[in-house]
Amino acid sequence: MSAEHPIAPPSRDPAAFAVFYQQQFDTVLGFVTRRTDSVHLAADLTADIFLTALEQADRYDARRGAPVAWLYGISRNVLAAHFRGSVRELDAVARIAGQRMLDDQDVSAIEGRIDAAREARGLAGRHAALSEPLRAVLDLVAVDGLAVREAAKVLGISAATARVRLHRARKALQKAVPQAGTASTSVNALLEAAS
Repeated sequence: MSAEHPIAPPSRDPAAFAVFYQQQFDTVLGFVTRRTDSVHLAADLTADIFLTALEQADRYDARRGAPVAWLYGISRNVLAAHFRGSVRELDAVARIAGQRMLDDQDVSAIEGRIDAAREARGLAGRHAALSEPLRAVLDLVAVDGLAVREAAKVLGISAATARVRLHRARKALQKAVPQAGTASTSVNALLEAAS
């Protein structure tokens, strides 16, 4: 640039900034294209740099350097922010790489497992509320698969006592089931096994 056409300082005034933009466009574009090989990215970053320069034009201080030096500082900051964002994005992509996305069947399966776990916790709570003698007979018959007579022998009680305790355990579980009279799947399975 010759002495006849000095470089215009940045200004927030649209007409003055337009002159600054025209004088500095090739300089900024060259700065950007030396740091990226993407045409579209170079155009976007150049636009971002001038937008930032316009927003910060009132901060320009001629005592701290020429307008081009100030503009290079902005350029470095804009590029650094862009590449930091790109690194974070690549890190996020790398973290999920290899992990397959959930489809509708996966979501349904997970929801089913959550429901089953919730039901199991509820059943475990109702089971724990039973007295020890009732739980012992119920566990031997429903969980361990023994016949009532075999469970009675294990517990050292008569078969009639084992049947009474099993009946009481089943009734207690049925009472504890929410929505009176409709037993959940787990409770139904347990009660059937105890029959």
